[in-house]
Amino acid sequence: MSDGWTAGNANDDAADTRGWLVGHFIDPSQGVRASKDVEVKWANHPAGDKRPEWTSDDQRTTLVMLVSGEFRVEVTGGGKIMNRQGDYVMWGPGVDHSWEALADSVVLTVRWPSAT
Repeated sequence: MSDGWTAGNANDDAADTRGWLVGHFIDPSQGVRASKDVEVKWANHPAGDKRPEWTSDDQRTTLVMLVSGEFRVEVTGGGKIMNRQGDYVMWGPGVDHSWEALADSVVLTVRWPSAT
């Protein structure tokens, strides 16, 4: 890390924060990774990994993008199976969601603002 910028590996750097690489919960000593504006997660999900309960009443905007694999996201009113690199699901405040890895998957999640 240097003044105003950083570089690293998402798998390594987010290992102790459940995949979250950027957000309000990152120690300020990590520099620009500590942010109240946005959260970024790099997640490796083995096939069958899922969030059986729905996240409800989250008041942030969320983008989930498939890097590799096959991943399903269910949201209030619908859902999408992502199986092509770059497929994404995005939703706004108040939309409930759940997810499941249908195959070994890597997904990138961006959420804003970062909840405190």
